Amino acid sequence: MRIGFIGTGTMGTPIAGCLVAAGHQLTVYDARREATQRLQQQGAAVADMPRAVAETSEVVFTSLPGPNEVENAALDPETGLLAGLSKDAAYIDLTTNAPATIRRLAAACRERGVDFLDAPVSGRPPTMTVMVGGDASAFGRCRTLFEAIAKHVFHVGPNGAGCVAKLVTQYLGYTNFIAALEGMLVAKKAGIDLGILAEIVPVSAGQSRTFDNIPRSVLTGAFTAGGTLDIVAKDIDLACALAREVGAPVQLGVLASEMYQHAQARGWGQEGFPVVARVLEAMAGVELRSELRK
Repeated sequence: MRIGFIGTGTMGTPIAGCLVAAGHQLTVYDARREATQRLQQQGAAVADMPRAVAETSEVVFTSLPGPNEVENAALDPETGLLAGLSKDAAYIDLTTNAPATIRRLAAACRERGVDFLDAPVSGRPPTMTVMVGGDASAFGRCRTLFEAIAKHVFHVGPNGAGCVAKLVTQYLGYTNFIAALEGMLVAKKAGIDLGILAEIVPVSAGQSRTFDNIPRSVLTGAFTAGGTLDIVAKDIDLACALAREVGAPVQLGVLASEMYQHAQARGWGQEGFPVVARVLEAMAGVELRSELRK
């Protein structure tokens, strides 16, 4: 199949690489031309604008930092991908996006007779999870593409459902991370060995995949696990906005969002998200460092 892929950064490049490995013919674009080099070496063609990607493609993916970048890439009347997609083509957005942007994209695609699927992802390809919102027939048409990039593929519901599912999982994970840091700070100030506690938590009520970032990234002082602070702060902000939109309580999310924003204000946006621990450490007057037991 002729596939277009827009956004070949940290996530986009390996996802697009899975599609190349599956035998698809790719045309790619990134605002940073150098970001396409790895895929070009794998046989992908490189276009000079999103519209040019779409003009050669049956299905176009976007994998971009956030709503503004997606709207620019998709909706610009001169250079946007929708200006180049033919009727009966498909557009799949993998971005962790805003519900309002998903609604705009879905409406624009309907006007052009283009299938649209919001399909944000979690994890790393090819073993990641993809949460798809859109028409069931469009999902069925594109299912083999999702199975080429992800181990766990879910059709959640109509357009917007995939976006909501992803924002909820981000809310759960990254508010939990702040709570886990606070718990560890309680232990530190109470004199508990953090190395031992790091072994206890995964086999007790506090266990979570998010907590696992603490021993490997915070206790070591590396702060390198997972996505960047900027991306996580953006996702939590979008999740809180969604909660307010639907009238759900969002107290924990607001507090967590403030912590991530404080870390951004210190210039740490491009560091791994666990660097937010330094904000809470400063508040507590202690550092969460410990030798991990073998």
